[in-house]
Amino acid sequence: MSTAPRRWGPVRSILALLPLLIGAPLLTIRLQYSLPQPLTELYDASTGEPQLSEARILSYAKHLSEDIGYRTVGTREHALGDAWIVQEAKELDEICRKAKERDPSRNLECEWWWQQGSGSHRFDMMNKRLYKTYVNLTNTVFRISNGTPASKEHAILVNAHVDSTLPSPGAADDAISVGVMLECARVLLERRDWEPTYSIVLLFNNAEESLQDGSHLFATQHPVAETVRAVINLEAAGTTGPELLFQATSEQMIEAYSHVPRPFGTIVANDIFSSGIILSDTDFRQFEQYLNVTGLDMAIVGNSYLYHMRKDLVANVEPGVAQHMAENTLALLTYLSSPLSPLPTLATGYAKPRTVFFSHLGVFFVYSYATARVLYSAVFVLSSLLVWNIKGGVRGMKEVGRGIGAVVGGAVGAVVGANVVAVVMRGTGRGMSWFGWEPACLGLYGPAALTGALVSQYLIGPISEHTVLASLLLVQSFLAMVIQLVGVGSAAMFFVTSVPLFVALVLDAIKVTRAGDGVGMWTYALGQVMPLLTGTQVVATVLDVFVPLTGRIGGDAPGENIIASIVAMTGSYTLPLVLPFIHRFGRVKARAVVLSSVATVVMMSIFAARNPFDAMHQKRVFVVHMENVTSGEQHLHVAAADGAPGFREFVHSMAGTFDVNGAAPVERSLGDWDSEWDVLYPFSAFLSPYAIEMPAEEERSASEGKYVEIGAVDDVVDGEKGTRRFRMVVKHPGVIWTAVGFDAHVVKWTLDENPPDEYARHHIKEASFYGVDEWSVDLVVKHDASSPGIKVDFVGIQEQAMWPGKKGEKEAGGGAMRVFERLDAWIERATAGTVDAMLVGCVGGVVVV
Repeated sequence: MSTAPRRWGPVRSILALLPLLIGAPLLTIRLQYSLPQPLTELYDASTGEPQLSEARILSYAKHLSEDIGYRTVGTREHALGDAWIVQEAKELDEICRKAKERDPSRNLECEWWWQQGSGSHRFDMMNKRLYKTYVNLTNTVFRISNGTPASKEHAILVNAHVDSTLPSPGAADDAISVGVMLECARVLLERRDWEPTYSIVLLFNNAEESLQDGSHLFATQHPVAETVRAVINLEAAGTTGPELLFQATSEQMIEAYSHVPRPFGTIVANDIFSSGIILSDTDFRQFEQYLNVTGLDMAIVGNSYLYHMRKDLVANVEPGVAQHMAENTLALLTYLSSPLSPLPTLATGYAKPRTVFFSHLGVFFVYSYATARVLYSAVFVLSSLLVWNIKGGVRGMKEVGRGIGAVVGGAVGAVVGANVVAVVMRGTGRGMSWFGWEPACLGLYGPAALTGALVSQYLIGPISEHTVLASLLLVQSFLAMVIQLVGVGSAAMFFVTSVPLFVALVLDAIKVTRAGDGVGMWTYALGQVMPLLTGTQVVATVLDVFVPLTGRIGGDAPGENIIASIVAMTGSYTLPLVLPFIHRFGRVKARAVVLSSVATVVMMSIFAARNPFDAMHQKRVFVVHMENVTSGEQHLHVAAADGAPGFREFVHSMAGTFDVNGAAPVERSLGDWDSEWDVLYPFSAFLSPYAIEMPAEEERSASEGKYVEIGAVDDVVDGEKGTRRFRMVVKHPGVIWTAVGFDAHVVKWTLDENPPDEYARHHIKEASFYGVDEWSVDLVVKHDASSPGIKVDFVGIQEQAMWPGKKGEKEAGGGAMRVFERLDAWIERATAGTVDAMLVGCVGGVVVV
């Protein structure tokens, strides 16, 4: 007489699955972060053909970020960067000329322009209404065509920005992208057999970091802009890993991306970015808004701890990063300039993509929403029939209902458990303890999520593992179908995990993957492998973006809870078979809950002792040396943009050293009427600022002519209409990034055609070319005869008072730079290099016009 094989216990079962649980994530991480071998030579040694050279790209990036340096719009370094890219355009033109000389029959023509212009545009951000104005900003534009009007009629635009932002030399952001464009152009021009059917326009724009002024200038004023049918925008928010496709706005461009050799993109990233959850933006916005074109937005995102930081240097760029971006960009340009290109079809516009796309283990999948709806609905129907059959029809549906409750309850319990720990960590002043390493938050919140999921099962009571497994299939296939039916392509996540689970349950039902009673271990292996592979990719990418992001979303933002929820939700997706596995052994064992609870407490204790920051994962601190030219007062305004503990103590220690009276710093609460941080408006809403009183130095005499002056000219009051018409003129010699704020009911102005029809607060920010010291705006406002005028708050950055960007000529920066030299050394000592400080000297005040 035979007996059924004895079921393995939990330890033996886990050990059996351990190779899968370890091997699948490791394989995924290896494939996801694999980069091409960086090439150094400009030509292939065996064929003599031109090839993309990462060494050449990095040499461009190094020259821009280190030889020229901090290229903040309006500085001398910014002008040097502009002059350099003009010289590179001339060299590309020479390469083109020589290519034509070698083969006169080749249909190839190159043209380039140095564009300079002024303009203004509305730039709403973070639910704030903001206006930008600029004077004499520049772009360098290079077009490659076959010389015919037909070729020039349809163009693919590829864009990168030459400038960098205030506290950063910008090697990755965005000098690498500039180098990629130059190198791709060289390779195309030197390929003997390449001729473009449609033109390529390379835009080296000089003002992205000042809120996309350069791309606005091109889109609204350059003569070739009207020929652009699609855009490829190259960006960076990090220094490691493959470049991520995070925006794709048409089916044609998604199909074009399928031709790249190293795809790394997913509709999940597209959906997250387009939702507005990530408060960031790129030049892509200007091309969409003013040219109404489709395109691809791609960026380096790994290790974004260095994003907009001093250490955004070539030395910190991972080998292979530039090669990866260049190979994909070259493939796109080759395809989009070829006879197969969809560019002519985009001349009449484009439609929002109804296409699912994702890269999975290096393979790029693309299919339509219509196909997705059929596939996902079919899987749900088949899953329902399978469950109906194996659970015995109507009689088993009540049990399945409880199983669905167990699955949903487990996911909710995981989120609740993780967030309870998040509240405790933040409440005890130990928030962001996981910041220094993206996967670290899995260690803190993973056990808490598991505990919450386990505890939730007590509400369900005893239930068979098979029922929970079948219910999991129904939930996942139902979510895939419903989410896709409402038009969200990220439903693919649930589709790719429900299909192998369906197969596993079919094989289990016919006893291919099990022997005797219960669910076989092979069923678990088959059902869990795809969630592990897919989930690991999702977890890695999401944490790459969101963990460093918590260092710049504001101290009042629920960053701890955001990360805890991400861990819980992605963990539930990646390890869905944990719940049926727990029910495999009868009631939810108290021992499992105790073990996970102990692990949670242990991890909380370990993380409570961790410092969130280190030398390569620094805290961002913002310091403004403000000279109020109206009151004569000077202050250090100090702020942070994260909720990590210790900032209050840091500022108090700073005040003890630098405050003129040794007094405690004054904590501030910023609103739209607090102007001292307006050079960073509206990002300033994220900041938690303090003010430290500084000794008033006689800067006026030493800096004659370096202060903002605001006045009104052509001033006419119309008493009958109750309006006042005037031109507000802002003169700012030696001062850049001027910003003004004022209250008025504007009837008409030259910024746009739709000022708010009410008395309101208005913010105007300026960014102009080096040496430009005046801008103006014409206004018609409602006027009260009893009013003395309009009160204008103003602030601007002293061009020579930015540390460390102007460190080499610190004497010209006056008192602010003397303070910064001492302060920077003090911060380095006091924090052991764990703080990166933006140090800018500003002047501000109030006038009535």
